[in-house]
Formats: sequence, structure tokens, C-alpha cells
Amino acid sequence: MAVKLNSGEGDDLAPLADINVTPFIDVALVLLIIFMVAAPLSTVDTPVDLPISNAASQPRPKDPVFLSIGRDLSLKLGEAEVARGALADALDRATSGDHDARILLRADRAIPYGDLMGVMNALRRAGYLQIALVGLDLGDAPATP
Repeated sequence: MAVKLNSGEGDDLAPLADINVTPFIDVALVLLIIFMVAAPLSTVDTPVDLPISNAASQPRPKDPVFLSIGRDLSLKLGEAEVARGALADALDRATSGDHDARILLRADRAIPYGDLMGVMNALRRAGYLQIALVGLDLGDAPATP
């Protein structure tokens, strides 16, 4: 059985100059719907437990300067209680005026993030820009529920 493709009586299969954009519009609408659904999911607040760290431990400075924020938002420089207003003077005494000294900041995990940032801003205003956050190693961390 043979099929003849060209009958020689004119050209019925003329090339089309129009582009069918319907599939393109369908794909664009599907992608739009996917992004509309996915965008709010990427901005949902996720609970994070910041105090635990899996970063490799850095060598400890020979004379570390620890600033601790207690659960009641009290500040301690080393073991001495420090008022927020006297923080800059206490840091100058502890570092002998060396503003390049690294300040190791320890905070209780119940401290609100805004209060932690407030202490970091106070450190910056005092001229101390080398701030390291201290966290628990994953091996030392208690099991979280």
C-alpha cells in the first residue's frame, strides 16, 4: 500500500506564519500559580534555636573578655555585674582601651533577639566591633524537645 504525499494540484500544506501562543500562556500561568503559592511559604517564621552551633571551635584567646547577658537581662563582664550605662567604661578597663579586642558575647537562650541586638549596638557604640557569639557545641548541647 503506497501513499502519495504530493498530488501536484496545488500546495495544501502552506507554511503557517502564525505562532500558537496558547501553550506559552498556559505554562506562564502555571508558573505564576507555583510562585504565588511558594513565595508565602518561604517567608513563614520558622522557630530557630540559635545558641547551639556546629561550627568548628576557634582557638580561645589567652585573655578572653566575656560579656554575659543573664535571663533577667543583667550584664556581667567576666564575673562582675555591670550596669548598661557603665558598659563602655568597664570594657575599656577590661581591655586596657584596646578597641580591637574580641568580645565574647554569651546570652541565655531565653533572651529576646531585640535585647541581644541592643547589647550588640551598645558594644558598637562603645567602639568594640570584634564581637563573637558564644554557643554550645552540638556534642555538649542538651536534647531539645
